[in-house]
Formats: sequence, C-alpha cells, structure tokens
Amino acid sequence: MSSVKLKSAEELKIMRESGRLLASVFEYLDGLIEIGVSTMDINDLTERYIIDQLRARPASKGQYGYQYVLNSSVNHVVCHGIPSTSQKLKSGDIVNIDITLEQGGFIADSSKMYMIGEVPPVARRLVGKTYEAMWEGIRSVKPGSTLGDVGHAIQRHAQKNGYSVVREYCGHGIGRQMHEEPQVLHYGQLGKGLVLQEGMVFTIEPMINQGKSKVKLKKDGWTVVTSDKKLSAQWEHTVAVTADGYEVLTLRNEELI
Repeated sequence: MSSVKLKSAEELKIMRESGRLLASVFEYLDGLIEIGVSTMDINDLTERYIIDQLRARPASKGQYGYQYVLNSSVNHVVCHGIPSTSQKLKSGDIVNIDITLEQGGFIADSSKMYMIGEVPPVARRLVGKTYEAMWEGIRSVKPGSTLGDVGHAIQRHAQKNGYSVVREYCGHGIGRQMHEEPQVLHYGQLGKGLVLQEGMVFTIEPMINQGKSKVKLKKDGWTVVTSDKKLSAQWEHTVAVTADGYEVLTLRNEELI
C-alpha cells in the first residue's frame, strides 16, 4: 500500500487541469478523424495541438523509447498500435486513439474509440459494450471498495454480452509518472485486492475482444493484436477516488449529456 501515492487536494487540482486539456484534444480530433486520414496524420495533428495550442507536453513521446504522441489501434489491434503514414482509415474501421498529456508536472491518460464511415453492427456493438464496461468499472469506485470490485464489474458486463477481457494489459496508477502503483486489472473477484482510498488516481482502460481473450505481440515490440484476428475495442479514463465516490478527470463534454 505504501507504494500507492495518494494525491493531495492541490495535486488533484493540477491533475484536473491536465485531464481537461486532454479531453479537449479528443474534441479537436473529432472533426478530423475520417475516411482517408492516416494514423500518422492523427499523430502529427495531435502533437501540434498539444504543444502549440495547449502549451502542454505529449507525455508518451520519448517514454520507454516510444517516438510518437499516441497509440492508434485499428480493428484487431488490441493496444499500442504505432501510427503509420501507410495506414489510412477506411469505411468500416474501428480505431482506438490513446493519448497522454502532461501539464504542471502531472499526467492524464485517456483513449477513445472512433468508428469510421459505415461500421458493421457487430463492430458497433463491441465498441458500445466496451464503453459500458468501462463505466461499470468506474461506477464501482469509492473509498472502501476494492480493485477486485472494479475488475469484476467490467468482466461481468463484457462476458454477459458474449465478449472476453484481455488479461495481459491493465490500468495503472498515474500522477507525476505515467505508470504508478497500483495495477488495475479489468477482471477480478468482489472484495479482493487493494482497498480504495480517497486520493488514489488511476486509469480504467478495459480491452474487450469479440473472440477469445488471447493476444500476441507483433515483431515491432509494441503492437498487440488478437490471436484469432477478431475485433478488439478499448476506452480509457483517468479516475480519482473522492471522499464519497469518484471523479473522472478526463471526462469529455460529449459525456456530460
């Protein structure tokens, strides 16, 4: 427990601003991610917006030797897809855009699914149910709950809708560092695991597969794909544990409705 850094009210205030800025990046991208745009175009637009417009730092660039500002995971890519000039989005694609941003010494982390053109109903359903699963996890956050409760809520929702949960990759504590304790699994048992306390901040970012949960890492050392080549979806928010529940620090305006 000692390795989990509880954030003070002042630190949370800074993280709230980092989260607000990151939410605005997705709102900027909403009008730009469309058929024919390459994932590298999205990367470059994002980098310029974060640096020039927001006066913030794209926190993923240079982290662990990674040279881009985001991950772009298309269709059966589970996570950590690398932007490419040759990968142009086409009608029917689903793509996860995962971005981190640092401002005032604190990092926010969030991802959003985009559906390009005419997306088949099976893909649209996966994207929607994954979003619901993330929120099932978020709504279980409060002091006295456990990380097992969070994982259980996500797993239950995914499996009752016929999907599987990726187990190799998980959410994480976040603050001055992108990855802090604790690890936040997206499966689990009620009442098990770390007990949540006010001041904890972590990401909830379930990766939900249309087929089996098994994944594999490609030769580039980054890109993770489903072993059966079926679709995968992911959503992510940075969440703080408050005195009586939770606060989503990366909430977008579209989600307030």
